[in-house]
Amino acid sequence: MSENKYVSDVKIVPHSSEKIFNYLSDFGNLSKYFDGEILSVLSGKIPGVTIRDFKSDSDSCSFEITGLGSSEIRIVERKPFSTIKITGQGSIPIELKFWIQLLPVDEFTTKMRLTLNAEMGMMIKMMVGDKLEKGLNQLADALANLPYQ
Repeated sequence: MSENKYVSDVKIVPHSSEKIFNYLSDFGNLSKYFDGEILSVLSGKIPGVTIRDFKSDSDSCSFEITGLGSSEIRIVERKPFSTIKITGQGSIPIELKFWIQLLPVDEFTTKMRLTLNAEMGMMIKMMVGDKLEKGLNQLADALANLPYQ
Protein backbone atom coordinates (compact mmCIF):
# COMPACT_ATOMS: atom_id res chain seq x y z
CA MET A 1 0.00 0.00 0.00
CA SER A 2 1.22 3.47 -0.80
CA GLU A 3 0.03 6.91 0.21
CA ASN A 4 -1.24 9.14 -2.58
CA LYS A 5 -1.94 12.85 -2.22
CA TYR A 6 -4.66 14.69 -4.12
CA VAL A 7 -5.15 18.46 -3.83
CA SER A 8 -8.11 20.40 -5.20
CA ASP A 9 -7.91 23.67 -7.04
CA VAL A 10 -8.23 26.69 -4.75
CA LYS A 11 -11.82 27.90 -4.65
CA ILE A 12 -12.95 31.42 -3.81
CA VAL A 13 -15.98 31.36 -1.49
CA PRO A 14 -18.03 34.56 -0.97
CA HIS A 15 -18.38 34.07 2.79
CA SER A 16 -16.23 34.63 5.87
CA SER A 17 -13.92 31.84 6.98
CA GLU A 18 -15.74 31.80 10.33
CA LYS A 19 -19.14 31.18 8.70
CA ILE A 20 -17.73 28.46 6.42
CA PHE A 21 -15.83 26.77 9.26
CA ASN A 22 -18.82 26.78 11.61
CA TYR A 23 -21.00 25.18 8.94
CA LEU A 24 -18.57 22.55 7.61
CA SER A 25 -17.23 21.55 11.03
CA ASP A 26 -20.68 20.21 11.97
CA PHE A 27 -21.52 17.10 9.91
CA GLY A 28 -25.11 17.42 11.13
CA ASN A 29 -25.49 20.10 8.46
CA LEU A 30 -24.89 17.50 5.73
CA SER A 31 -28.04 15.45 6.34
CA LYS A 32 -30.24 17.88 4.41
CA TYR A 33 -28.09 17.36 1.29
CA PHE A 34 -27.90 13.55 1.39
CA ASP A 35 -31.51 12.50 0.97
CA GLY A 36 -32.58 9.44 -1.01
CA GLU A 37 -32.55 11.26 -4.35
CA ILE A 38 -28.97 12.53 -3.97
CA LEU A 39 -27.75 9.11 -2.79
CA SER A 40 -29.36 7.58 -5.88
CA VAL A 41 -27.55 10.06 -8.16
CA LEU A 42 -24.22 9.40 -6.41
CA SER A 43 -24.76 5.65 -6.65
CA GLY A 44 -25.46 5.97 -10.36
CA LYS A 45 -22.01 7.47 -10.97
CA ILE A 46 -20.27 4.31 -9.74
CA PRO A 47 -21.34 1.13 -11.60
CA GLY A 48 -22.48 -1.68 -9.32
CA VAL A 49 -22.40 0.47 -6.17
CA THR A 50 -25.34 1.65 -4.11
CA ILE A 51 -24.92 4.09 -1.23
CA ARG A 52 -27.70 4.08 1.36
CA ASP A 53 -28.56 4.67 5.01
CA PHE A 54 -26.75 8.00 5.34
CA LYS A 55 -26.69 9.24 8.95
CA SER A 56 -24.82 12.16 10.46
CA ASP A 57 -24.21 13.96 13.73
CA SER A 58 -21.87 16.84 14.56
CA ASP A 59 -18.68 14.73 14.48
CA SER A 60 -19.33 11.93 11.99
CA CYS A 61 -21.41 10.55 9.17
CA SER A 62 -21.95 6.93 8.25
CA PHE A 63 -23.39 5.10 5.26
CA GLU A 64 -23.66 1.66 3.70
CA ILE A 65 -22.01 0.74 0.39
CA THR A 66 -23.21 -2.41 -1.37
CA GLY A 67 -20.50 -5.03 -1.53
CA LEU A 68 -18.30 -3.19 0.97
CA GLY A 69 -20.45 -2.75 4.07
CA SER A 70 -20.62 0.16 6.45
CA SER A 71 -18.25 3.12 6.38
CA GLU A 72 -17.82 6.28 8.40
CA ILE A 73 -16.01 9.58 8.12
CA ARG A 74 -15.19 11.44 11.31
CA ILE A 75 -13.88 14.89 12.14
CA VAL A 76 -10.74 14.34 14.21
CA GLU A 77 -9.48 17.92 14.54
CA ARG A 78 -10.92 21.40 14.26
CA LYS A 79 -8.66 24.45 14.14
CA PRO A 80 -11.15 27.33 14.33
CA PHE A 81 -11.72 29.17 11.11
CA SER A 82 -8.81 27.55 9.22
CA THR A 83 -8.68 23.73 9.18
CA ILE A 84 -10.98 20.72 9.53
CA LYS A 85 -9.28 17.29 9.54
CA ILE A 86 -11.31 14.20 8.72
CA THR A 87 -10.54 10.48 8.60
CA GLY A 88 -12.37 7.56 7.06
CA GLN A 89 -13.08 4.23 8.74
CA GLY A 90 -14.95 1.09 7.92
CA SER A 91 -14.93 -1.44 5.16
CA ILE A 92 -13.62 0.73 2.31
CA PRO A 93 -10.22 -0.67 1.22
CA ILE A 94 -8.67 2.82 1.30
CA GLU A 95 -7.33 4.64 4.37
CA LEU A 96 -8.39 8.29 4.08
CA LYS A 97 -7.09 11.49 5.64
CA PHE A 98 -8.92 14.56 4.43
CA TRP A 99 -8.37 18.26 5.16
CA ILE A 100 -10.46 21.31 4.44
CA GLN A 101 -8.25 24.39 4.57
CA LEU A 102 -9.64 27.93 4.76
CA LEU A 103 -7.72 31.16 4.26
CA PRO A 104 -9.49 34.51 4.68
CA VAL A 105 -9.00 36.96 1.84
CA ASP A 106 -11.07 39.71 3.42
CA GLU A 107 -14.07 39.97 5.75
CA PHE A 108 -16.47 38.38 3.24
CA THR A 109 -14.24 36.21 1.05
CA THR A 110 -12.30 33.00 1.78
CA LYS A 111 -9.99 30.76 -0.21
CA MET A 112 -10.72 27.05 0.26
CA ARG A 113 -8.62 24.04 -0.70
CA LEU A 114 -9.22 20.33 -0.09
CA THR A 115 -6.42 17.82 0.43
CA LEU A 116 -6.90 14.05 0.40
CA ASN A 117 -4.24 11.57 1.45
CA ALA A 118 -5.35 8.07 0.49
CA GLU A 119 -3.40 4.93 1.34
CA MET A 120 -4.32 2.20 -1.12
CA GLY A 121 -2.93 -0.71 -3.04
CA MET A 122 -1.67 -0.33 -6.59
CA MET A 123 -4.66 -2.13 -8.11
CA ILE A 124 -7.15 0.14 -6.34
CA LYS A 125 -5.12 3.21 -7.33
CA MET A 126 -5.28 2.16 -10.97
CA MET A 127 -9.07 1.80 -10.72
CA VAL A 128 -9.95 4.96 -8.75
CA GLY A 129 -6.93 7.31 -8.73
CA ASP A 130 -8.11 9.59 -11.55
CA LYS A 131 -11.66 9.51 -10.23
CA LEU A 132 -10.49 10.61 -6.77
CA GLU A 133 -8.75 13.65 -8.22
CA LYS A 134 -11.77 14.61 -10.34
CA GLY A 135 -14.14 13.91 -7.44
CA LEU A 136 -12.10 16.05 -5.06
CA ASN A 137 -12.42 19.06 -7.39
CA GLN A 138 -16.15 18.40 -7.80
CA LEU A 139 -16.51 18.30 -4.01
CA ALA A 140 -14.55 21.56 -3.69
CA ASP A 141 -16.91 23.17 -6.24
CA ALA A 142 -19.95 21.90 -4.34
CA LEU A 143 -18.64 23.14 -0.97
CA ALA A 144 -17.74 26.53 -2.47
CA ASN A 145 -21.33 26.92 -3.68
CA LEU A 146 -23.18 25.99 -0.48
CA PRO A 147 -25.45 28.78 0.87
CA TYR A 148 -23.71 28.87 4.32
CA GLN A 149 -26.83 30.12 6.11
